[in-house]
Amino acid sequence: MSVEHPVVVITGAGAGIGRACAVRFAGEGARVVVVDRNDADGQETVGILKSKGAEALFVQADVSVEDQCRHFAEAACAAFGRIDVLVANAGVRVFGTLLESTEADWDKILGVNLKGVGFSCKAVLPKMIEQQSGAIVLIGSTTAMTGRTNMPLYDATKFGVLSLTRSLAATHGKDGIRVNAVCPSFTLTNFHFQRAAAQGVSPEELREKNKGYGLLGRPGEPEEIAAVVSFMAGKDASFVTGQYLLVDGGYSIGGRTSQK
Repeated sequence: MSVEHPVVVITGAGAGIGRACAVRFAGEGARVVVVDRNDADGQETVGILKSKGAEALFVQADVSVEDQCRHFAEAACAAFGRIDVLVANAGVRVFGTLLESTEADWDKILGVNLKGVGFSCKAVLPKMIEQQSGAIVLIGSTTAMTGRTNMPLYDATKFGVLSLTRSLAATHGKDGIRVNAVCPSFTLTNFHFQRAAAQGVSPEELREKNKGYGLLGRPGEPEEIAAVVSFMAGKDASFVTGQYLLVDGGYSIGGRTSQK
């Protein structure tokens, strides 16, 4: 991010890691385009950013629809004149084994987690090519490489994201565009707290249940993932492209093999 107030587009920025990324970039002086399919969540994120004095814009979009991705890119350019960073964070989960999965499950998760990432990149690339600069950070997952028993569809799409990372980096390095991926492991977000609450489990109990996760003995926090995303998008990583970085508290090299 060589410009003073870069324009950062973040999909799925209405909550969780996406919102943490929005807050992080805004705190570093970026102008942030918040993209989310949930109007209330997206508007809430923009309110948080504006309360901190940041310039922010909300665009409602479902990334599984290519025209809607094109729309958020056009809105970013109309508002700010450029796009410096894309954080392709929007994602959905499908739980259960392969034998339990349905065709609808596959359509849902491929639509958002893989096609949606591709559509998002396709939408911003023309402007970045015109500028001859840009950074794209895709959100993968540590478990795409380690494997687990209850989310094979999700993990398969995240492995696809890593392949897309390498392909885009190889194609657009000549355009001054870097493409990298950040791969979190289990990170406690509102999704997990709400899911736990529905089961009668408090936030404190959820944290207690997950003590011992990874080599650091705990799940990650959204702000910790956002810090690494910011690094990958920034000038300190100016010679890094086509890579993926596991942000997993050591889960992949000997941490606990399950999460709750």
